[in-house]
Amino acid sequence: MESEPGPSTHAAKAGGEPPDIEAMRSAADHALGPDDGPEALPPSAAELETLDSTLRGHLELLIPEVARAAGPRACSVQTYCALACVGVARGQLDRTPASTFEARVAHARNLARSLGALCDHYERIYGAAS
Repeated sequence: MESEPGPSTHAAKAGGEPPDIEAMRSAADHALGPDDGPEALPPSAAELETLDSTLRGHLELLIPEVARAAGPRACSVQTYCALACVGVARGQLDRTPASTFEARVAHARNLARSLGALCDHYERIYGAAS
């Protein structure tokens, strides 16, 4: 029985570098704060723009990686959950938040949660250490 390839093996097959999961988690953690609670201090308006762009960029890189790794059909609970998470993340990318600062912060935090979940799925699929 052949074992699953590691992230570096997968990237070699895909012709690129593996995603920088550590940087992605760092961006998500920055958006969510230490406790991911509603009382967490929001970023400044300028910081929010950068954070939103960063989270979107990470999601655009990681969504196809997780979708490709999970395969076209769910054959286990793990792959079903990964594909569901991909769908949620795509939906988050397609949403345009209301123009209020609070709505934009909430949307950035939703992007961050999706990114964190995709990082978890990527690591589970490839067996990387969390």
